[in-house]
Formats: sequence, C-alpha cells, structure tokens
Amino acid sequence: MPVPPPPDVIRCAYAELVVTDLAAAWWFYVDLLGLVVTAEEPDALYLRAFEEYLHHSLVLRRGDAPACARLAYRVRSAADLDRAEAYYRELGVRVQRVPAGTCRGIGEAVRVEDPLGFPVEFFHDAEHVERFTQRYDLHGAGAISRIDHFNVVTPDVPAAQRYYEGLGFRVSEDIEDAEGTVYASWLFRKPTVHDVALTGGDGPRMHHVAFATHERSQILHVCDHLGALRRPDMIERGPGRHGVSNAFYLYLRDPDGHRIEIYTHDYYTGDPDNPVIRWDVHDNQRRDWWGNPVVPSWYAEASTVLDLDGKPRPLQARTEAREADVTVGADGFSYTREPNSGGAPRGFKLGSQV
Repeated sequence: MPVPPPPDVIRCAYAELVVTDLAAAWWFYVDLLGLVVTAEEPDALYLRAFEEYLHHSLVLRRGDAPACARLAYRVRSAADLDRAEAYYRELGVRVQRVPAGTCRGIGEAVRVEDPLGFPVEFFHDAEHVERFTQRYDLHGAGAISRIDHFNVVTPDVPAAQRYYEGLGFRVSEDIEDAEGTVYASWLFRKPTVHDVALTGGDGPRMHHVAFATHERSQILHVCDHLGALRRPDMIERGPGRHGVSNAFYLYLRDPDGHRIEIYTHDYYTGDPDNPVIRWDVHDNQRRDWWGNPVVPSWYAEASTVLDLDGKPRPLQARTEAREADVTVGADGFSYTREPNSGGAPRGFKLGSQV
C-alpha cells in the first residue's frame, strides 16, 4: 500500500507556551519585546509581531508549570489537513482533528504527537488582523517583524532529520564530526535557513522560539532596554553573530525560563540546488562567528513539552556524544595567532578574554 503524501507545509506559524504568571509574561513579551496583543483572555494572551496578519504567532497560556504546549505549522490548503491526518495515522502516532476555534483565531486543524514526541499542529485557515508593517508610529526601537523558527532538542538528530525530510523540509546546514556523528541540523520550508532546528540532547524538549527583526540595531536596543531596567540577567547569550546561518542573534530567558531568540540577517535558500553547509563540531566559529563562548545553560536547559492531554512528555536520553562535551572554541576558548600574522593558530585564549 503506498504511503500517503505528506501535507504541504509552508512555514512555522505559532507556538503555545505555558507560563505561570501572565502579568510577568505581559511585561516581557509586550512591554519589553513589543509584541502586539491581538486578544486577551483571563488565562491567555494571543500575540503577534508587526508584519504578521494572522491572528497570532505566540500564545501564552497560564498553567501550573512552564512548558511548550504546541508548535504549529501552516499548510498550503484546507485539503492538506486531510493529507496530514492520513499521513500521521499511517505513521502510527496519536492524531486529533479539532474544529475551528479550538485555538482562538485558528481554523480547523490537525494535532499530532509527532514521531519525535512533540505536540504539533497543522492548520490552514486563520483569522486575519491588521498588519502593522507601516505603522511606524507604533513601532518601538526594537520592533520585531515576524516569527522565524523553532529549535527543538531530540536525542537522535539523523532520525529526526529523516522525519522532517519526509515532510518535505530541506537541510540548509548541520554540525558533524569526522566519525559521522551529527550534533545539530537546520531545515527549512520557507526560503530562509530554517523553520526548525534539531539540537542533539535529551528530548523531546523545546530549546527556543525565534523571532526576526530587520536590523541589528533593533536587537541591540533590547539589550540597552534590559540594561536600563537593571535586568541584564535576562540576557542568556549574545548579542553576537552565528557561524551557522550567519544571523545576528540574542538569546533571552523569559520569567518562566523559556528561551526566546531575536534573530536577523540570515540568507536566501529557495533555489532547488541550494548547497548544504556542513560545520565541523570542533570549529569554534560554528556557534559564534567571533569565537565567544556558549554558556553552559544554552546546551543544558530547555523547556518541557506536553502531550495532547497536557501532560509532560518523558525524556529519552541521547546516547551519542554531546556537542558541549566534545568541542573547544565556541564552548569557552578561541584561537590565538601571532600579532599581524594570518598563519595557523598558535594556542587558545579564554573566550571572555579580548
């Protein structure tokens, strides 16, 4: 019997996060980051960025413990919901068909516990709202444009990559070693570096949700804003430039510990022969182009994910080597060279040293 075709995924579309304090979440996501409030309920906020016209790209729902409740992808047509349902039933995972309005502003949808253990939704129809692209009177100095990608933690990166490739995603970049271990992989549907990144580790867990800006100065303003509020502790990593993706980045932790990346200046990947870039895990510029260290929490910590009943998913341990355990460079050291030479590195310096 032939395998049913997968749904035609357009892009990552929204995330739903469980937070313990909606007032604290409002301060972080609305007052600090400047996301637009589409709707407010006693136990939920529906937010979007300035260029987005779908109802929301982030749902914050009050709960007893922080978690990721859903990662959602938009599909090309209503018929793709039928394809999604048939495809995942053939895969043998849990599938729910939910009516329009189950999530406010979202049409009929298919929800699954995917083969990697993540709660994923596919939808096409959504309520349209005002797009604020040219409402510059409302933009703050750190204006965020749109949701960009999800990053998830999973123990077997090659298996996870094969699963996403089966959905029609393509690899843009990855991190490997000479022995063939794959530590991370970046895959896309829209023509940018990624809609989802796969990070090797104990999973399923959600590593971060990323939002895009147009300019580096907007990211720097977020740092200045936090400094002025005496809250630089909310900056986990950055600002800096990634080697992988070439993007300028900043990682923040919200009041519940969820990791949010603010991201800009990656590159176009839409041509059919777009080449895959492969990074050696020992290249100290892969995670930070300037060779700055990656803080231990960035590798070790991530958000719990829930099943379709709202219960925490059990973790499966990674059995292969972990990136944080095998690398030098982007994990605390950088190269040094003789002054005014372009030669080979002669040693290492601590990443915090200039």
